[in-house]
Amino acid sequence: MAIVAPFRGVRFNPEKIRNMEEVVTPPYDVISEEEGDKFLEKNAYSMIQLDLRNTSQDTGGNADRYVRARTLFESWQVEGVLIRDEQPAMYLYTISFTHPSGRKMTRRGLICLVGLAEFSEGIVKPHEKTFDAVIDDRLQLMSECQAQFSNVFSLFQDKDNAVIAALEKAREPEPFCSLRDHFGNTHTLWRVTDFQALAMVARYFADKPVYIADGHHRYATALGYRRQMLLKNPSLPPDSPYNYIMMYLCATADEGLSVLPTHRLLRYPGRFSADQVVAMLRQGLTVEEIRGATREILLAEALARMNEWTMTSPVPVFGLYHPGEDRCFLLTLQDECEQYPVLAAKPRVLRDLDVVILSELLLHDLLGIDHQRLVTERLISYFSDPDEAIDVAVKKSIHDNGVTPLLFLLNPTRISQVTDVADSGQIMPHKSTYFFPKILTGLLINKLVAGEKILRSE
Repeated sequence: MAIVAPFRGVRFNPEKIRNMEEVVTPPYDVISEEEGDKFLEKNAYSMIQLDLRNTSQDTGGNADRYVRARTLFESWQVEGVLIRDEQPAMYLYTISFTHPSGRKMTRRGLICLVGLAEFSEGIVKPHEKTFDAVIDDRLQLMSECQAQFSNVFSLFQDKDNAVIAALEKAREPEPFCSLRDHFGNTHTLWRVTDFQALAMVARYFADKPVYIADGHHRYATALGYRRQMLLKNPSLPPDSPYNYIMMYLCATADEGLSVLPTHRLLRYPGRFSADQVVAMLRQGLTVEEIRGATREILLAEALARMNEWTMTSPVPVFGLYHPGEDRCFLLTLQDECEQYPVLAAKPRVLRDLDVVILSELLLHDLLGIDHQRLVTERLISYFSDPDEAIDVAVKKSIHDNGVTPLLFLLNPTRISQVTDVADSGQIMPHKSTYFFPKILTGLLINKLVAGEKILRSE
């Protein structure tokens, strides 16, 4: 099934860039304009100059920005700021981090090339919808620069840890890069060039699919670019670099694989008291109020209770915070999911998802908000950090006239749910997963060189 291969990664030259943390960035799609400016202030060679912030959100001048990115990419190579490894390799990549719960964790994965396959082939499996405007933006950047600047984050099944164990045994003694990002996470990379180890990894993936965790638009962009190249050259050889994409692969059983919840802040049209909102929700939910504490303690108590609940009960649970009255509630279903008509109409792999239950039952059925209105009026904001979410909710309760801010707290989507949805060919709602921490952009770049051949290792 999945075809994996080593490649000659392009990377920052440590003799030219002494502080690597100054030039690497998070993925382009999580960088605000203000954050982008700060990255550029740190170092003129910041990856924000190449892997442009989501320019589909900007107006005018886009074409010039792509040309400027290409010019910089070429000049940095001429200057020796960016260098390319002489020998194809797979790259062992570990991230040591502190989970929001306080646990110290390490996630282990590899960066390599993966053969492109249309989603209909079932080799590379998505779980999220993509948007044409974002793909068009990334496609112009890839076409102009002839490079893949950031990884697609994907998952694979390996309960025995065979792949990472083989790479750890064969890796070079010393990492070629180790740095701390601005969150305090430590990112470390080693080359693996041993032919036997690379061949073992290639054989392992030969009968297995991969699941996109993060980077659906990057993958769809590579598919689109391959289609363009096939139109120009219908006999494009299988070993062409245009048939591959750079991926970070992590086993679903890896102890450091972590998914955070994405909480929803609803701007509920109209002015409603907490009692009025609760009365509507009681039509299908059991509601319990959490009392007698500051809002920070209320929030922590709700999240702790939600986590405990999932350990002992299969019934989904949600938190609700009404910032206008500083009141917090726990919400649980009164029946099995299939007993609610609005959920029974959904495939089982979807109706058991908290994000689907929230969208279909709580927001649409009980609170009466049309899905299209949520999108067109931008009534939902998304937050992985609950403290940030509650701060914004309180501010909106003060300044937003004509709406009632309601913060819905969720538990994280499970890894098994991601793979089950992908295996079934279904698509999750927007912002269903937040894989933490993000992989950095700029550690490795995949340069697309016409006429080069990708060497498979079987």
